Amino acid sequence: MNILGISAYYHDSAACLIQDGKIIAAAQEERFTRVKQDSDFPLNAVRYCLAEGGVASGEVDSVIFYDKPLTKFSRILKTYFSVAPKGLRSFSMAMPLWMRKKLAIPLEITSALKKAGAGKPGRILFAEHHDSHAASAFYPSPYDEAAIVTLDGVGEWATTSIASGEGHKIRVLEEIHFPHSLGLLYSAFTYFTGFRVNSGEYKMMGLAPYGEPLYADIIRENLIDIRDDGSYRLNMDYFGYDDGLEMTNRKFSDLFGRPAREPESPITRQDMDLAASIQLITEEIVLKIVAQAHRLTQSENLCLAGGVALNCVANGRIMRESPFKNIWIQPAAGDAGGALGAALLAWHTVEQKERVVETLDQASDQMQGTYLGPAFSDEEIVEWLKHKGYRYEAMSPDKRAQRIAKLIADQKVVGLFQGRMEFGPRALGNRSIIGDARSPAMQSTLNLKIKYRESFRPFAPSCLEERIGDYFEIDRPSPYMLLVAQVKADRCKAPEGDEIDLDEIRRVNRPRSDVPAITHVDYSARIQSVNRKTNPQYWEIIKAFEDLTGYGIIINTSFNVRGEPIVCTPRDAYRCFMRTEMDYLVLGNLLLEKIKQPAWDQSDHWREEFPQD
Repeated sequence: MNILGISAYYHDSAACLIQDGKIIAAAQEERFTRVKQDSDFPLNAVRYCLAEGGVASGEVDSVIFYDKPLTKFSRILKTYFSVAPKGLRSFSMAMPLWMRKKLAIPLEITSALKKAGAGKPGRILFAEHHDSHAASAFYPSPYDEAAIVTLDGVGEWATTSIASGEGHKIRVLEEIHFPHSLGLLYSAFTYFTGFRVNSGEYKMMGLAPYGEPLYADIIRENLIDIRDDGSYRLNMDYFGYDDGLEMTNRKFSDLFGRPAREPESPITRQDMDLAASIQLITEEIVLKIVAQAHRLTQSENLCLAGGVALNCVANGRIMRESPFKNIWIQPAAGDAGGALGAALLAWHTVEQKERVVETLDQASDQMQGTYLGPAFSDEEIVEWLKHKGYRYEAMSPDKRAQRIAKLIADQKVVGLFQGRMEFGPRALGNRSIIGDARSPAMQSTLNLKIKYRESFRPFAPSCLEERIGDYFEIDRPSPYMLLVAQVKADRCKAPEGDEIDLDEIRRVNRPRSDVPAITHVDYSARIQSVNRKTNPQYWEIIKAFEDLTGYGIIINTSFNVRGEPIVCTPRDAYRCFMRTEMDYLVLGNLLLEKIKQPAWDQSDHWREEFPQD
């Protein structure tokens, strides 16, 4: 049975194919169109998933959309009517897209499958938004039963939900509804500190350790009423997302004595303190919510999804401080993962198919390391490289890891393109840029010369799973880079210089441990543990680096530059390689050195197609 899950029209559109309950393929549309967080219908992702699964015309049994547009439309209309005449401009801007596409999902699906050569689907289904998130968290997890917490901006009405999962059944226990939303509260501060909503939240989380939570009490007293059971209510007098085009309003600005920071303007001490304050409030609320989930379910296991579940600092506190023994977080926790959850929901809930969990080993969940996207063979890559006249050398498979490890140890920056592309926002070794975690200058080098992004942003380590306890204060794997923990105290040292220095580059470049490139200013790191079974190629590179240097840990950042999606094809990888100051590019078993490449003419490559695009 072929079930296709779809998410679209808000952000991170995606498609996922399930065959007889097994996840076969999943990908975000942005990776194909090269439009970051592409929200359009995921036609390219659908084509890829059907091709990966070998699905012929007439073989799609069900297509399921990840939320219910009519219910969401009803909520939007009720919200606009409740604040009228305010919100007229926002209403008039939103309605054309609703009339043209969002209320015509069945037609869009039928048209897309026809374009993809898949014929007419057996049936078209719709799931509740938070049900899709909950399904994406529970069904692929390694638990027979669990509490499920979903936290995001808003679905149809729900913004926060607690559910229980047992076998193939999910039951919603409690919900909080729009306009009261922890995700939208965090996004309001993202907007106010000058970052882009729905993508800049990572930046604010990275900025928070530079500041002090001086505004936490102001937030508690004016913006949100937090109850002991984790329920909360926002004071909507300070927000603009229900009746305007901006997240915050003039009253919000007056509360903090300034307007919202202009994007790309200098970051101030107040921005740092605001980020630290809302991060602390978010962590407090999340801890109360998961404690309530434990009271309601009495489970040892917790599953998380929704955009707020990508807040890995809060996740780290859940791991350390919550009553749950085990925690599993959907790696594509945002809306893209809703496509996967919806497909699994159709299999287990609509089709009433039983769920079998074979192990409680977290490395053996159903996500296959989230390596669910396209792969390219060496033969395909060589054909393209020869056609373009790009210079490369073939690496012997048995010497490949050692060669790459030596480049990293020699302080080279390497673009690593191998195997299937990751699904979700994190690059986990198959579409990654890697470097030496021991280098004091590597963080700012990668930020300023490779990623072209703010210098304060930290980089994540990839660590051999069996060595994770040697470097970090953590007692479990972190395969999806969704947990933050402290660097081991015996590896840390106090940095030289003024810790309140606002100069980002000087402050970042002060070594704080013997792995300074991945040690944030608060001595923390967002960890990826690498399992030999899940990704043997990546594990072998890090193991070879350990054999060479004594360190089983390297830097891993996503293979892209600021403002662009993670690379999908060899063409994308080569283009990113040539547009940055990367030293080497690995394409499967092929190695390309920057200085040996022909002169780069960017205009010649912008529209060029790779054969498998």
